[in-house]
Amino acid sequence: MRLSTRVPLLTGCILLLASACACCGPGRGYGKRRPPRKLTPLAYKQFSPNVAEKTLGASGRYEGKITRSSERFKELTANYNPDIIFKDEENTGADRMMTQRCKDKLNSLAISVMNLWPGVRLRVTEGWDEDGHHSEESLHYEGRAVDITTSDRDRNKYAMLARLAVEAGFDWVYYESKGHIHCSVKSEHSLAAKTGGCFPGRAWVTLEKGGRKSMRDLQAGDRVLASTERGNLIYSEVLAFLDRDPAIKKHFYVISTHNGATLSMTAAHLLFVWDGNCTGGALPAEGAMQTIFASDAHPGQCLLTLEEGAEGHLNGQLSRITRLRVWEDRGAYAPLTAQGSLLVNGAMTSCYAAVEKHQLAHWAFGPLRMLYSWTGPNRVQGEGLHWYAHALRWVGKLLLDSELFHPWAMESTDR
Repeated sequence: MRLSTRVPLLTGCILLLASACACCGPGRGYGKRRPPRKLTPLAYKQFSPNVAEKTLGASGRYEGKITRSSERFKELTANYNPDIIFKDEENTGADRMMTQRCKDKLNSLAISVMNLWPGVRLRVTEGWDEDGHHSEESLHYEGRAVDITTSDRDRNKYAMLARLAVEAGFDWVYYESKGHIHCSVKSEHSLAAKTGGCFPGRAWVTLEKGGRKSMRDLQAGDRVLASTERGNLIYSEVLAFLDRDPAIKKHFYVISTHNGATLSMTAAHLLFVWDGNCTGGALPAEGAMQTIFASDAHPGQCLLTLEEGAEGHLNGQLSRITRLRVWEDRGAYAPLTAQGSLLVNGAMTSCYAAVEKHQLAHWAFGPLRMLYSWTGPNRVQGEGLHWYAHALRWVGKLLLDSELFHPWAMESTDR
């Protein structure tokens, strides 16, 4: 079969395969839908996710108080949803003021409340605080936090209300007191959360022929150090770039480990981690590995990192995450290897982003890897998102369960 007929045929197969995946799995498809997931109420004093509110894995750092006279006041919008009751005890409308993300999550939660408890509405007791009634650096001062109850003030409902808030997409939910639930969201202009899956231009990979090469200089056809899911090091060919933009500035999650490795990647990129004891650096047992979004990484988890052994031999070892921060850098690069993984800055990562399951993403990109096995690596790709990644993302959003995606992948058009 000629290449000219293979490419459109392959494209058709991609769409059929994506549809087949949706039919057999969760979400909208033509097959049997999975039964509704049972929701577990939060326990008193429980918070979700199980990290501090103002950390990267939750709503992020405090950015400063917003007042009516400050430039940042334009970041807030009024919520006049008739399905929500605002206590507004100050009689200033302050409780209605919030960031757009907080508004979107609150409106979504209001629908869930009415669906679960007909005749009951969501009630906001505290929203934006302009009077200094909360603790220092409270996210209420930025319009990023709300305290909520139900309109009937039935405290027996509050544990489930907290769970509904988690499901509505709030970035941090806390069953704070017997009288209310506290919810908060990430900053609107926290670009660290609004990016796709990439590495900065200064990030480096290890070449089979020896030495390192920066992402900005990496080319399709280069063979770079990668890894099996078990942690065995192998070299794998770079087939293409799923995203490539040398000029753009983005915010990256910077993940540091106790042995000195420092890895930068965008929030929705997939990272291989192990939970457990990293002592001794021994590779994990089979099946112990999991993939998470970079934004979900936290201290205590283990990464597979590179160690140079005797006579220059490279070995993999586990290293514990000790620190996370956000840093702006230039360039956005997402190389695709035949293996589907690669070691960046000496740490094992996935080539994929946006969808939380590495194996699902690796399967979905199988046809593209097959195409380049026929044609050879894509050495002439320009800048921007690869056409296949763009098409697959569109099909995935249409057919797959939104729970599989990074929260910002469903909302943002940013790469």
